[in-house]
Amino acid sequence: MTHLLNIDEAVDRKFLITKNVKGQAAAGTIIHVLDAEKSSGGSVNVLYRVARFNEKFHDYQDYNAKFDNLAAFCKWAQPDNFIARNYEMLSLSDIQHYIKIKKRNFTSFCLPLILIAAIIIWALLYFTLGAGIAMIVIGVFLTLGITVAVLLLLKKQKKKEKVRLYHKISSNWGVVLK
Repeated sequence: MTHLLNIDEAVDRKFLITKNVKGQAAAGTIIHVLDAEKSSGGSVNVLYRVARFNEKFHDYQDYNAKFDNLAAFCKWAQPDNFIARNYEMLSLSDIQHYIKIKKRNFTSFCLPLILIAAIIIWALLYFTLGAGIAMIVIGVFLTLGITVAVLLLLKKQKKKEKVRLYHKISSNWGVVLK
């Protein structure tokens, strides 16, 4: 999913790195894009600085990344205001787990689970009831039920992860989230 229409929109914004690319900032870090330009061949050059918090002395170093196109940049780095605002209160493992849960979608998470469950359901129904109308009717209802359950599971996991991070952040303020 492309988050930017033009690479110029990325300048002077913070992005969460969601994918490891050799020689670049690791997944789970926040970068500040200093400059970005699109070359005539369609590739994108990005000059950025890794955001470092809670350090007595800041070692600012600028990095340069080159991507084949804007979509490749958007797969590598995505705007995430929640993490950018609370970066110093979260550990790298918390952020990486958040990225893992956030990346889940219907095709990457739900569809494989639904297909596996549907194959098991239909195989069990075939061997217990045999081929017939009863097997088809029960199989359709169970498959729809599994589909709804997996979609609700995905939604619940995303919400639970957000609440977990809010709880971790708000524990310093004395606020308890349930």
